[in-house]
Amino acid sequence: MTDQAATKFITLETKRAGDCAVVRCHGRLVSGATDVFYAEVKPLIADSKRIVLDFTDLAYVDSTGLGTLVRLYVSAKSAGCSLELINIGKRVQELLGLTNLWSVFAVIGEHNIRM
Repeated sequence: MTDQAATKFITLETKRAGDCAVVRCHGRLVSGATDVFYAEVKPLIADSKRIVLDFTDLAYVDSTGLGTLVRLYVSAKSAGCSLELINIGKRVQELLGLTNLWSVFAVIGEHNIRM
C-alpha cells in the first residue's frame, strides 16, 4: 500500500517540546497504515526521552496496529525513552485490557496523571 493510500486510514500531527514529542493520531491504526505510523514515530525515539501518543481522534486499532504499538514500545524502552498513551477511547481501552497490555504502556489520564 502506498503512503498516500495509508493516509486514508491514519494521519499524524507531531509537536515537539524539548525532549518530548506528542503525536496526535487521527483515524484508524489498521493493517495497511501501520508502516506509515511506524515510520513517523520510530525516528522520534532517538531524539526524545518521552513520546506521548494522543489517541483522542483514533477510532480503531486492529491486531496489526497493536503489534506496531508493542514494537515501538520495545524500541523506545531499549533506547531509554518512555512511550505513553493519552486520551484512549473505549474500544482501544477494551483491546488493551483483553490483551493484557494495559499495564505495559504508560497511560496518562486527566491532568497528566499516570494511571
